[in-house]
Amino acid sequence: MTFLIQQTLLYAVPLLLVALAGVFAERSGIINLALEGIMIFGAFVGVLFVRLMQGIPFFQNAAASKNWLALQGMELLAMLAAAALGAVFSLLLSFASVNLKADQTIGGTALNLMAPALVLFLIRVIANQNTLGMERGDASSWFMIKKSTFGVERGTDWGFFGETFANQVYLATYVCILLFVVLSILLYKTKFGLRLRSCGENPQAADSLGINVYKMRYAGTTISGALAGMGGFVYALTTANCAATGDVAGFGFLALAVMIFGNWKPLNIAGAALLFGLFKCIAAAYASIDINGDGVCMLATAPISAHFYRMMPYIITLVVLAFTSKKSRAPKAEGIPYDKGQR
Repeated sequence: MTFLIQQTLLYAVPLLLVALAGVFAERSGIINLALEGIMIFGAFVGVLFVRLMQGIPFFQNAAASKNWLALQGMELLAMLAAAALGAVFSLLLSFASVNLKADQTIGGTALNLMAPALVLFLIRVIANQNTLGMERGDASSWFMIKKSTFGVERGTDWGFFGETFANQVYLATYVCILLFVVLSILLYKTKFGLRLRSCGENPQAADSLGINVYKMRYAGTTISGALAGMGGFVYALTTANCAATGDVAGFGFLALAVMIFGNWKPLNIAGAALLFGLFKCIAAAYASIDINGDGVCMLATAPISAHFYRMMPYIITLVVLAFTSKKSRAPKAEGIPYDKGQR
C-alpha cells in the first residue's frame, strides 16, 4: 500500500500542476494546447540548470558533506528556473493569440511540434546524445535529487504514515501540492482571480468595467506556462529517471483530459489527477504491485498481457471523457480572439 500511494503521487502531482496550468489559461480565454510542449521545454531547462549548478564549488561541497538543505535548495531553484523559462516560452502563444488573433489551437499545436525538436537539438549540442542526464559524468555521488528523507538518517522507523508520506518522497511533490492550493485560492477567492475568470466568460463586459482583457489574458497564459514548465521538470525529476529526453509520455495531453474531467475546478481536478495517477502507476509498476501483500498474488502473474496495463491510462482517459464531456462547461469565451471594437 505504501508503494502504491507513493507511486500514485509521483504520477498525479505533475498532472495536478499542469492541469491547473490549463485552467489559468482557459479561464482567461486562451486555449493552451501547448502544455505538452511547455512541459518538454521545462524539463530540459530544469535538468540543464541542475547540471550546470553541479560545477559550482558551493554545491560540490554540499554534495560531499551531504548538506541536505543546500542540495534541496538547488532542487527548488531548478523548479523556479523551469517555471521562468516555461513562462517565457508561453509568451509565443500569448503573442499569437492576443496580438495576432491567430487560431489558438493551431498556435498550441505549433509549439508542441517545435518544443521537442528544439530540445533534442540543444541536447545533441550540449551532450552529443539524445538524453541529457541531471548528473554530470564526474558527479556520480550526487544524491540530492533522488528521493528525499527530509534530512533524517536512513533506517529510521517512520511508521506507516511516515514511510508513506515522508520517507522516500520527493520534496518537489509537497511543494507542488502547496502551490496548487495557493493558486487555487488565488483563482477563486481573490480580486485578480475574479477579473481573470471574467475575461474568459465575457471579455466585453469585463472591458466595460475597466479591466484590461489583453493584460489579463497575457497574465493567465504566462502563469499557465510557468506551471507547465515546473510540471515538466517535476516529471523529469520523479518519473523520467532525472533526465530530459524531449518527451514527457503524453502527460501534457493527459493533463488536458484531467482538466476537462475536473470541469475546470481545482477540487475536481485533484480527484481526477489521483485517478489518472493511479492507473499510470499501475501501467508503469504492475510487475511490483502485490495485491495481497504476501508476495504471491502479483499483478504480473495474472493472465493479462503487459500491453493491457500500459494501455490502461489512455483507455481510462477515453472512457471517462466519453461519459463526462457532455457535462463539462468550458469558459464561454475561450478560444475566441478578443476584439475591442465588438460589443
